[in-house]
Amino acid sequence: MHGPHVFFSLLDLPGCRYSVRVSPQMANRIVDSARSILNKFIPDIYIYTDHMKGVNSGKSPGFGLSLVAETTNGTFLSAELASNPQGQGTAVLPEDVGRNCARLLLEEIYRGGCVDSTNQSLALLLMTLGQQDVSKVLLGPLSPYTIEFLRHLKSFFQIMFKIETRPCGEELKGGDKVLMTCVGIGFSNLSKTLK
Repeated sequence: MHGPHVFFSLLDLPGCRYSVRVSPQMANRIVDSARSILNKFIPDIYIYTDHMKGVNSGKSPGFGLSLVAETTNGTFLSAELASNPQGQGTAVLPEDVGRNCARLLLEEIYRGGCVDSTNQSLALLLMTLGQQDVSKVLLGPLSPYTIEFLRHLKSFFQIMFKIETRPCGEELKGGDKVLMTCVGIGFSNLSKTLK
C-alpha cells in the first residue's frame, strides 16, 4: 500500500455494488469491507447498492463491486471486481471482493495518469484514428495489454508513438508517468453521407 499523499487531489469516490440471485446481505458485506480500506484515506465514500432478484436477475447468481475515483481536475479512475461464475474456479467471499476491489482502485490512483490502466488502449486507439495532427496523453505505467496493443497499432496502421517517461516528483504524484505522442491517421467514416 502506498502513502496517503496520493489522495490529496481526490474530489469524490462513488461506487456501485451489485448482486444477483444471492442474499441482499452480501451487499453490506462487500460495502463494509471496501470501506474498511478506503475510509483510511477519504471519509466521504458513496457506494450505492443494486440487488436484483426474480425474473429480472438472469440465470446466474453472483455479486461484484465497481468503484470510481474522481479527481479535482476531472479525471475518473476506476476498478471493478466480480465473483467467479458458479461452478468455475474457487468460491469468493464478498469481503474478499470488497477489499480486493478497493486495493485495485488504490493501485489505479497511485499509477495516476489521465486514463486508468483498463482504458489506456482505448485512448491510444482514438489518438491513432484521430485527425492528422499531434495528440498527447499522460498515462500511468503502461499495462502489459497496452504494450501488446501498441504492437498491433504499429502492424495495422503503421503508426508509432513517441514515448517519454516522466518520473514522479513534486508535480506528478504516485508512480512514474508516460507521455504518449502520435500523429493521427485522419480516419473518416466512408459510410457517412456529406451534405
